[in-house]
Amino acid sequence: MTNLKQAILQGIPSELPAKKNINLSVSHAPKRKDILNKEEKQLAIRNALRYFPEHMHPTLAPEFAEELKTYGRIYMYRFIPDYEIKARHLEDFPHKSKQAAAIQMMLSNNLDDAIAQHPEELITYGGNGAVFQNWAQYLLCMQYLAEMNDDQTLVLYSGHPMGLFPSHKDAPRVVVTNGMMIPNYSKPDDWEKFNALGVTQYGQMTAGSFMYIGPQGIVHGTTITVLNAARKIDPKAEDLSGKIFVTAGLGGMSGAQPKAAVIAKGVCIVAEVNPQATYKRQKQGWVDEVYKNLDELLDRAIAARENKEAVSIAYDGSDQTSLHNPWAGGYYPVGISYEDANEMMVNNPEQFKKEVQKTLVRHTNAINTLSERGMYFFDYGNAFLLEASRADADILKLNGDFKYASYVQDIMGPMCFDYGFGPFRWVCASNDAKDLAITDRIAAEVLEEIMQDAPTEIKLQMSDNINWIKAAGENKMVVGSQARILYADAEGRMKIAEAFNNAIASGELSAPVVLGRDHHDVSGTDSPYRETSNIYDGSQFTADMAIQNVIGDSFRGATWVSIHNGGGVGWGEVINGGFGMLLDGTADADRRLKSMLFWDVNNGISRRSWARNKEANFAIKRAMEMNPNLKVTLASTADDALINSLDVQ
Repeated sequence: MTNLKQAILQGIPSELPAKKNINLSVSHAPKRKDILNKEEKQLAIRNALRYFPEHMHPTLAPEFAEELKTYGRIYMYRFIPDYEIKARHLEDFPHKSKQAAAIQMMLSNNLDDAIAQHPEELITYGGNGAVFQNWAQYLLCMQYLAEMNDDQTLVLYSGHPMGLFPSHKDAPRVVVTNGMMIPNYSKPDDWEKFNALGVTQYGQMTAGSFMYIGPQGIVHGTTITVLNAARKIDPKAEDLSGKIFVTAGLGGMSGAQPKAAVIAKGVCIVAEVNPQATYKRQKQGWVDEVYKNLDELLDRAIAARENKEAVSIAYDGSDQTSLHNPWAGGYYPVGISYEDANEMMVNNPEQFKKEVQKTLVRHTNAINTLSERGMYFFDYGNAFLLEASRADADILKLNGDFKYASYVQDIMGPMCFDYGFGPFRWVCASNDAKDLAITDRIAAEVLEEIMQDAPTEIKLQMSDNINWIKAAGENKMVVGSQARILYADAEGRMKIAEAFNNAIASGELSAPVVLGRDHHDVSGTDSPYRETSNIYDGSQFTADMAIQNVIGDSFRGATWVSIHNGGGVGWGEVINGGFGMLLDGTADADRRLKSMLFWDVNNGISRRSWARNKEANFAIKRAMEMNPNLKVTLASTADDALINSLDVQ
């Protein structure tokens, strides 16, 4: 047995490991707000100690108290494993269940130093998107996954492994919940408090569901977004050539933006306040050039635009991006250094909030000025419009609506989600680039065959997706696991998955394949300022779709499922869920994929159709023709003149 397998099977060590120093070569989470009173801090320490036998408590209690004082959280740094955490071949992990081994592979990828934003704090992306709250939870979860069989289900409460429970082979191997708060206790400071107590966590989207695949995970959607943004302002445009895309952020998901702009053949200017994130992305090939002098950067960008170059240019010095997390490191105020801002965040949080809101006003004024000069602005799902309005910035129309659309309202909603297209993804469990290249070829062949009979309404999406998958290998987007993302509808997902399963059975693929998707999808997320912002019947503030989706996935064949509070636009602002599914070449896998993937997409299309979205109405009627067992309630449209004639006060 390898040392890796022995270490995983050991779980929480019976003897205390040596105390570890912080690894200064990786990025670390900012110190969190000192929000607990004395009794609550004592409770947080009690909560942390329950993972360990009593003979360890005299050593660990003062250590955890010091962590809580220094970092605002108890991470249990002493228990960081000595082995390298990364995606490996599925067989490298100890297991009795191949499904459980696949989950070990996926969550390990989320914590890879090359992937995770703050790996030693178990944060994958977004400033606070956590896989686990502490290292004891990681060790215990990996041990359970190594020991479990296919008649058990592991239950995870916000990172805490509650235990293995008897189930059956068609049940999920893991069920994840993150941040499931009573609604009246779901404000930002509630996250600070209850996370510090060690009883909940912010799983973001694919962080807490073990489905993050690095910045590639969002790059395809970003490519589609900027392509269609260019087409929106220039009907003759085929791509982003000769245009400049200005944005911010290179940590976590944001790293996708410069790569996407280059794939779309445009010029990208991206600002980032954390030098570690900037140079990490440049080293990985996601940013081409870095400038500290803004005048030099602008000269370079203008020249690139005139020459129709495809190039990404980073500005090392500023970052206004993650407004789902504005007070805890997501958005940095102008005129304050990264280090000083992190200090103010902890020691003077009220002043930090004022500085952020002052910057939001300035930021909005700049956007308004440039928009008046012809710039096309859109909120790319980071809650900018919402937080700018809360800062009393000039972002609202007279009727109270936002001056600008979100990208889902303008682009992704009507062009993709309503037709059922969303971020399908897969990971090769061999961790072999050769297998990934085979899956790319198979997926392209499947889509080209579907394209032959595709209706006119979806041919543009099909064409963009075929171009994407054919160029995916040469764009060198893999960081961590051998993974790929591809926007596809239910038909595309099912036929691609079926082809993968057949290739595993025949031996063309050397090992199983894990299927999944971003939560940012057709059905997975209820988010009134992002994923469901193009729903206008009032139901954008409800969460039935996301809850129904995860329940439906769980009994239709998912290997694991998750449901989260928060993600993308912030804690208390969204409910989102996801799944993972292992394809192993068996008839069982074929049955599961056809049942679950059809539901996972068409649940959202039906809801969008009921909201009277015409594209979704087209798509759900087509789905009912394809599967006679689907029968969806269709909406009638009321006449505007009739409604306006009513005496309603």
